[in-house]
Amino acid sequence: MAGYSGRGVHGSTVEFLGSRIVGGSLQPGDVLDLNEIGTELDVSKTALREALKVLTSKGLVDARQRKGTFVTERATWNILDSDVIRWHETGGRASAVLADLAEVRAIIEPGAASLAALRRTDADIAELDDALSDMRAAVDGTAEQAIEADLRWHRALLSATHNQMLVQLEAVIAPAHQFRDAVVHGHSDDDPVPSHELVTDAVKAGDPERAAEAATALIAKATEDLAAALGPHDDNDPGGRAQR
Repeated sequence: MAGYSGRGVHGSTVEFLGSRIVGGSLQPGDVLDLNEIGTELDVSKTALREALKVLTSKGLVDARQRKGTFVTERATWNILDSDVIRWHETGGRASAVLADLAEVRAIIEPGAASLAALRRTDADIAELDDALSDMRAAVDGTAEQAIEADLRWHRALLSATHNQMLVQLEAVIAPAHQFRDAVVHGHSDDDPVPSHELVTDAVKAGDPERAAEAATALIAKATEDLAAALGPHDDNDPGGRAQR
């Protein structure tokens, strides 16, 4: 899901409040003093109301009569929104989001790889091969090139399942996946191509069991790389979930 693209006073207000909420400076249940915030940021009530609409759409705040505008419980947050993901990072809470992503991938990708091995077409194989070529070319390239190549491969894998729900699911988790790749890039000297190539080869061979096993191994390696990149668990993430 796309992040918020607002600029100027409106955008800076969204950024200020969103980062404070997700970072924990403002806790669930806290009522926002809009007059105080307006004075602190030197913004008009109109700009502040528009910013709150954006934060409401992301599930971070809500309003009730007699209570006012308040920070919502984390369960209501749109955790897949790219801004919410980014605010987790700036607030020192990245490991929780990335641990959730690892669990989602462990549930979805082995099954998707197995299904792709049974249903892949010549066009699917060609796209997986092209994505691998991009990954090889990006090994010594920029972070942006490496991230886009990785996302292309994962899109190709899900597309090869020919299950429309799985295909569209990639768009849902892409912001978190992109964030994960950005965190890991530069912290690992390992070449990501071989682990992705093993999955591709199994899909090509039409071997669902081997494809699922290769996908499971790929995710295990990704989890290790992420743990190494993050180091000790986040101070604001009591469970240290990324270390699991």
